[in-house]
Amino acid sequence: MLDRIGITATSLCALHCILLPVILPALPLLGIGFLADHMWEHIFLVVTAILGSIAMFSGFKRYHKKLYPFYLLMLGVVVYWQKHDFSEALQPFFIMIGATLIVAAHIINIKLCNSCKQCSEHECSK
Repeated sequence: MLDRIGITATSLCALHCILLPVILPALPLLGIGFLADHMWEHIFLVVTAILGSIAMFSGFKRYHKKLYPFYLLMLGVVVYWQKHDFSEALQPFFIMIGATLIVAAHIINIKLCNSCKQCSEHECSK
């Protein structure tokens, strides 16, 4: 369930970043101008990383004993976080790459957990 929440949160964060320039002028009129602040984006990304880490380590500990979904998650978070260091023209690419890595980590974690639910303890620890 945490993986599904992580996928949803990452997707919402990516949509926020991509749509913000388009809807930025309307935010104050709607009373939600605070969404334009980069701090909101960083808070959302940190929450996504925390939830994702919990989901990855839960899958690691309970089922598959593989850390590469966690590494993929962290790589996605780092790529996403660093987007502000590059030009505005490149930022959408960093958003898409980071979000894709985070979502892929959750999908891989789900698949690994589901495949290990049917296997024996010995098979899952390989």
